[in-house]
Amino acid sequence: MKLDILAIGAHPDDVEMSCGGTIAKEIANGKKVGILDLTRGELGTRGTAEIRDKEAKNAAEILGVSLRKNLGFGDGFFENNHATQLEVIKIIRKYRPEIILCNAVDDRHIDHGKGSKLVSDACFLSGLVKIETIHQRNHQHPWRPKAVYHYIQWKELTPDVVVDISGFEDKKMEAVFAYRSQFFDEKSKEPNTPISSKNATDSLLYRNRNLGRLIGTEAAEGFTVERLPAVNSIFDLI
Repeated sequence: MKLDILAIGAHPDDVEMSCGGTIAKEIANGKKVGILDLTRGELGTRGTAEIRDKEAKNAAEILGVSLRKNLGFGDGFFENNHATQLEVIKIIRKYRPEIILCNAVDDRHIDHGKGSKLVSDACFLSGLVKIETIHQRNHQHPWRPKAVYHYIQWKELTPDVVVDISGFEDKKMEAVFAYRSQFFDEKSKEPNTPISSKNATDSLLYRNRNLGRLIGTEAAEGFTVERLPAVNSIFDLI
């Protein structure tokens, strides 16, 4: 299967929180989208890896993605090295996405910055002919996505480009709240965490609506880019 977009997150729920609206919109437009989680989030204070597995599956079904995979890297301890780069390269070459969405370049959680750089490096290396990878006993062909966009997470980074997600906010938040173990639940007896407060989930809406306000729409999600964004016509800008 060839994907139009592959969204990659260090942890299950990174993608939903940060670019769930963009994914939902592109799927509605007929694009094939997949999600790749680097870890199972097993070091999370609330819940367990097994619970997160189920929640990730439910969130994927809500968004309607074509596939979701997990590389099982060590939460908190994975590194951007030869071994992990090759695993990401294999996925990129297998599904040949045109666009990669990945973690914020700078963020509170150490895995987010690591995941960002790991994916960025793997996207470049995936296009090199002399790097050999094998999938199901077959040699894979090189593939480099056309663009890598880094979504925005905990920190308020200034986006280089924003995507109008008006009409898809509800779908995004439904996918976010599929992670019942992680987010605000007044009946929960689990310890509090930075993302378990009502303010944390409300902030997702605040950010989306503020970015929408700035571009004259109801809601938007922001991304930073690795190269200058370009349009065919000045009229392509909204």
